[in-house]
Amino acid sequence: MKIGTDITVVSRIEKSINKFGDKFLDRFLSPSEQELSKRVESIAGYWAAKEAIAKALGCGICADLGFHDIIIYKDEKGAPHFRLTERARSIHKMKSSSLSIAHDGGFAIAIAIVTQIEH
Repeated sequence: MKIGTDITVVSRIEKSINKFGDKFLDRFLSPSEQELSKRVESIAGYWAAKEAIAKALGCGICADLGFHDIIIYKDEKGAPHFRLTERARSIHKMKSSSLSIAHDGGFAIAIAIVTQIEH
C-alpha cells in the first residue's frame, strides 16, 4: 500500500484560470471532470488529487502518467474516486484505491491510497 498527498493554494489555481482560461483547465481536466468541478476550490482539489494519486503510484506526473491518465469521478453519494486509462493501467498495476479531497481556508488537499498488485 502506498499513500500520496498534495496541498494546493486555491488562489494559484484561480490565477491560472484567469490568465489561461479553458486552455489551463484542458491541460489537466477531462470534459467530464470540468463538469464536476465548477467552483475554483473544486478545481484546485482535482489538481491536488491528481498530484496525490501520481505520488501514491510512485512516479509523479511524468511520461508514464499524465494528468489525463487519471480520471476522477464521483459515486452516487458524491464521494470522489478515480480510475486510470488503459495505458496507465498497463504500467501501474493497481488492485484498489481510495481518494479524499478537501478544501478550506484557501487551500485544497487530497490524499490517495493505492494498493498495487504484487509481481
